Amino acid sequence: MTEPHTTPHHAGYVAVIGRPNVGKSTLVNALVGAKVSIVSNRPQTTRHRLLGIATFPEGQLLLVDTPGIHHEQKRAMNRIMNRAARGALEGVDVALLVVVAGRWDDEDSLAFDTLHEAGVPVVLVVNQVDKIKDKTLLLPYLQKVTEGRDFAGVVPLSALKRKGLEQLKSTVLPLVPEQDALFAEDEITDKSQRFLAGELVREQLMRQLGNELPYATTVEIESFALDGRMLRIGAVIWVEREGQKAIVIGKAGSRLKDMSTKARMGMERLFDAKVFLETWVRVREGWSDDEAALKALGYGE
Repeated sequence: MTEPHTTPHHAGYVAVIGRPNVGKSTLVNALVGAKVSIVSNRPQTTRHRLLGIATFPEGQLLLVDTPGIHHEQKRAMNRIMNRAARGALEGVDVALLVVVAGRWDDEDSLAFDTLHEAGVPVVLVVNQVDKIKDKTLLLPYLQKVTEGRDFAGVVPLSALKRKGLEQLKSTVLPLVPEQDALFAEDEITDKSQRFLAGELVREQLMRQLGNELPYATTVEIESFALDGRMLRIGAVIWVEREGQKAIVIGKAGSRLKDMSTKARMGMERLFDAKVFLETWVRVREGWSDDEAALKALGYGE
């Protein structure tokens, strides 16, 4: 009697790397099937290394979402973010280099060179292919960017529209070790609810404030407690100057109220619980260029 054929189970760590704003966090959320990484259309929305756990019948991908790798190193915040992005390569089995379809610039080359030096297999993920109207341009673009570069696979997809994810999964899973799942099936991230609550508040800051101000703001969760069936959360939004505080609060508190409402709704969806959220805005001069202040606020962990 022959043994029934079973497909081997694969599980491993996958770094998601690319220059800022190519859709890395959107891709992680799409694969995980839940919002574990915040998203906005601004570069540098992701500031921390975050693990998204994508579990499938045939395997488990532990996706390390990272800040975008970029040349700018002047501020302490940027130095810490670049360290987090490069540190994500330690102990990974494969890396996804995410680029925007039709584009390749110096920062894409920097990201590829970083991966090449680390010696991990690299799958090129060409995101936002749905935005290329003339599909005949795609093949010449792929030929150009892969010439002279060694990729373990090339997958065009649209993370936002969730198209091409199956091909990505079937490309990446054989590249990670054959082993049992490393996390339980119902786990979606290694970050605490407390951390995710702070990120959901910060997401609203990134989405609603002007071009410069989001980078001078961060969020600290001062209190996080379960009260019966309700989560009571207290969040402090830190800014660098009094003038910024007034902008965040808005006329008669309108902007802060709107951001808090949207953040609370995001928390209720993610945590599947009622949430009572209180937010305050406080000033801490120069926090984004002070490594000690950044460490106290949870950066670089």
